[in-house]
Amino acid sequence: MSATIKDIARETGLSIATISKYMNGATLREKNRVAIERAVKKLNYTVNEYARGLKSNKSRTIGVVIPELSNLFVTQIITKMEDILRAQGYSVMICDCHTDEKLECEAVRFLMGKMVDGIVNMPICQDGRHLKPALEKKIPIVLVDRTVDALTGLADSVLIDNAAAAKMATSYLLERGHREIGIIIGPEGVFTTTQRLKGYFDAFGARGLTPDEANIQHGDYMLQGGYESMRRLLAEKKCTAVFVTNYEMTLGAVIAINEAGLKIPEEISVIGFDNMDLSRITHPRLTIVTQPLEQIGAQAAKLLLEHLTGSTPCAPVSISLSTTLQEGASVRRL
Repeated sequence: MSATIKDIARETGLSIATISKYMNGATLREKNRVAIERAVKKLNYTVNEYARGLKSNKSRTIGVVIPELSNLFVTQIITKMEDILRAQGYSVMICDCHTDEKLECEAVRFLMGKMVDGIVNMPICQDGRHLKPALEKKIPIVLVDRTVDALTGLADSVLIDNAAAAKMATSYLLERGHREIGIIIGPEGVFTTTQRLKGYFDAFGARGLTPDEANIQHGDYMLQGGYESMRRLLAEKKCTAVFVTNYEMTLGAVIAINEAGLKIPEEISVIGFDNMDLSRITHPRLTIVTQPLEQIGAQAAKLLLEHLTGSTPCAPVSISLSTTLQEGASVRRL
């Protein structure tokens, strides 16, 4: 039979009220804390979170709704976020929607049924309708990587300045004499796609130039999408450089370039996106726009905890983080 709080009280000689305070995170006298922790270990006591949730109307569980769990960008953010939440006594429940809006809506309903205390979402649906039931129930929501106009002032968000990141990468290529610059971006209508494409056009516009729209390819933020987009660009035989806007598509693009027998940067220059580890597994070393992935995860966790542990409601905020350009050897001057 499992140990109970009464057993802990009997073992320590402390009151049930004192044991309960400890279990709920209160600060106790050092000798009492040590005594309780010894008893917990000796009796192999575990907290019944389900029963606690029924009593407090809190599950101490955070729901995470993501487009693709196989995406390295996603997993690195979740890992950092989960580390911080776990340290505060919260567990994480992850729903992978496989970039399907219907599954995203179902995931939110599922998490609400599990009484999650908060939701983190990298939204696929761009009108925010999938999150409205959660907002009506006053469940705190943090959007990561992408924002939704309809949810401005209703949900927190943590993202990078996508337009600035794309402008920086495109400008880097323009400064080195490239004019036929391909860009491989995500699906049309997605926030990150729109913003990164804006940065691409802004870089050309700042120099009084207009890019050839045939050099714009939409992928799916997955390896195969990058591979197929790169093959289409190579078939046109125009681009001297390409900017690929996420990790998986960069891998796919490099595979397509290698299969075509082309050399980087002698025959085509490449700038990738997301993760510095990518630059280390290619030869030559890729120039990369890096995102602060751990910082994104940490900020998302911090915002949720502020809502969940604060004594007074706090207004939703939007946090925009900067990217950096890490130079490799994958871009040549013309």
